[in-house]
Amino acid sequence: MKYIFQRTKAGWARYSAYVYRQGKDGNLYIMPEKKAQPSVYDPLKEKTLVVEALNVGRLAMGKLKNENSEVLKKAIMQFVSKYGLLGFMPAIPITPDFIDYDAVYLPKNHFIKKEVMNTQDFLSLFFPFGKPEIYKENGESRLDVTYKGQFDKKVMALAMTFASEPMSQLMSILPIYAERYDWLVTQFRDWAFMLVSAHLYYQNKDNIDEFTRDLYRQGVSAFGNKAPTYHVKLYDDKPTIVWSFYSLLFTVQTMIAMAMADETKPLRICKNCTQAFEANRNNSVFCCHDCKNQYNVNKSRDKKS
Repeated sequence: MKYIFQRTKAGWARYSAYVYRQGKDGNLYIMPEKKAQPSVYDPLKEKTLVVEALNVGRLAMGKLKNENSEVLKKAIMQFVSKYGLLGFMPAIPITPDFIDYDAVYLPKNHFIKKEVMNTQDFLSLFFPFGKPEIYKENGESRLDVTYKGQFDKKVMALAMTFASEPMSQLMSILPIYAERYDWLVTQFRDWAFMLVSAHLYYQNKDNIDEFTRDLYRQGVSAFGNKAPTYHVKLYDDKPTIVWSFYSLLFTVQTMIAMAMADETKPLRICKNCTQAFEANRNNSVFCCHDCKNQYNVNKSRDKKS
């Protein structure tokens, strides 16, 4: 991964605090706390990001009958507090530059059934507690970062940092941007489902029929239908591909896919605790020595009984 993504634009923003907030539409949202301060970071440099995302997803898979479990809510809040919201708004549409158009075109996804939406209606999904001011100048959309004349240093700093990125990326890290809790649950669950499908496929490959094998293959192949954008830039030494990740969602999704295919440190599911972990060896089945010892103790106990 380090070589492939040698040149990237994967900056993202997280706030110092987030809150749950009930919308008038009856949906539960997560958004930055009113006085929280943003900070910019590079998700690709976060070593535990992938494993933590997958383990939130594993928890969500176990809570299918109770998405509003306080344990699951706490886990998702802890992830968001550490890494920020996922950026559904720039990630779902066919293009993140949809702000300049009257309509948003949507590929097949787990969140919105419509193929086309009015741009303002689409924006309303992510700004249920107050919309940002957008105006057009010479045919191009502009974002009013002063909030009706009230200067906000943190918003202005974000606008300057992400000035060359799609406007939807900047809008998805504004302090009034919010994401639905049930959408977050679904996304984390989708990520974990791909890992579990691959795990079960290779674990039971010789003992399952072709129909079941094909189900596992479909589970993995259905994972994501979009990819980060890129362009080629001529550096002093050689031409280099520069990747652009305009949402945390895309960054995590790509990192998971690359980690699953990594032969040196592949992703695994612990045989004892069933948590996802990054294996140091290709044949590792336990996330730590404690889990290995606990598994052996339980196995010996079962034999005696």
